[in-house]
Amino acid sequence: MTEKAIIAMSGGVDSSVCAHIMKSRGYDCNGVMFRLYDKPGADEISSDITDAERVSEKVGIPFSVIDYREEFKRRVIDEFVSVYENGGTPNPCIVCNRVIKFELLFRIMEELCADKVVTGHYARVEYDSSLERYLLKRAVDLSKDQSYVLYNLKKHQLKHIIFPLGELSKSEARQIAETEGFVNAAKRDSQDICFIPDGDYGKFIEDYRGKEFPSGEFVDPQGHVLGRHKGIIHYTVGQRKGLGLSLPCPMYVVKKSLSDNRVVLGYNEDLFSDRLTAKDVNLISVDSIDTPMRVEAKVRYSQKAQPAYAEILSDGRLSVVFDEPQRAITPGQSVVLYDGDIVVGGGIIE
Repeated sequence: MTEKAIIAMSGGVDSSVCAHIMKSRGYDCNGVMFRLYDKPGADEISSDITDAERVSEKVGIPFSVIDYREEFKRRVIDEFVSVYENGGTPNPCIVCNRVIKFELLFRIMEELCADKVVTGHYARVEYDSSLERYLLKRAVDLSKDQSYVLYNLKKHQLKHIIFPLGELSKSEARQIAETEGFVNAAKRDSQDICFIPDGDYGKFIEDYRGKEFPSGEFVDPQGHVLGRHKGIIHYTVGQRKGLGLSLPCPMYVVKKSLSDNRVVLGYNEDLFSDRLTAKDVNLISVDSIDTPMRVEAKVRYSQKAQPAYAEILSDGRLSVVFDEPQRAITPGQSVVLYDGDIVVGGGIIE
């Protein structure tokens, strides 16, 4: 019997190539696109839908668009704004993958009695017979690897997930799109957070909440006042630019104090710490970490994984102690653990 696959389409080149690969492998494919947020330019959304439609038609698979804007607003945007208001710096792409995209894809898979869910992420899923489990692994092209944003996938989900681009480089994916004559073969990759295309998080949150956040004091670690900030949501740990201060030497945001509405500035060396704890932990390659486990850990998407020891504490939180202090470990971001190419798991930094 021919296996059926649900292809997550975005109108971009990666998901288009996935549709082509899965169809060429003999799968019965259905393309779906989620309308999650109206970009400032309505024409851009329309263009994405049109591109996905045209690729689906060329590949020869059914295509549909599902409106999920209200759920996305409630579960992703509201969460993003709330975490920022409470002093954290969230990663909405990780939240979206967990509570929107894969949840929806698996729901559709079950409704259509399909076998596989397919996305254009650069990562790999492999079955390890010695461990008798499916593993999430880094992409072959480490410069495009997206395993960091996928650490919340559950062990039982991996059995049904295919990432066709995990073995390819971006240039190879584009070459396939060009060879197949896809209209979006040269389309640029999306950047930044989809619902904040200009990257101005503070302005977005103020507009979203319909209020301005009160100004307060910039202070140094000893509490000496250095100037006034324009609202605590406009700053994140590690930030140097955009402070609006004339200082004798570079200073960085090292802490946001909600209780007194102060932004604490320090020097580069003040940003370093060798340990963290994380909540909402998800483990993939192991069932538990009862004793310290040797891993490599990333505290942000763009960081190179660093040697560390990880352990699950008695309260269920994850403790990570690095060999060397790491710069700007930021509450609200995620820490992801690796054993070589294998994703061990991760959690949200406290």
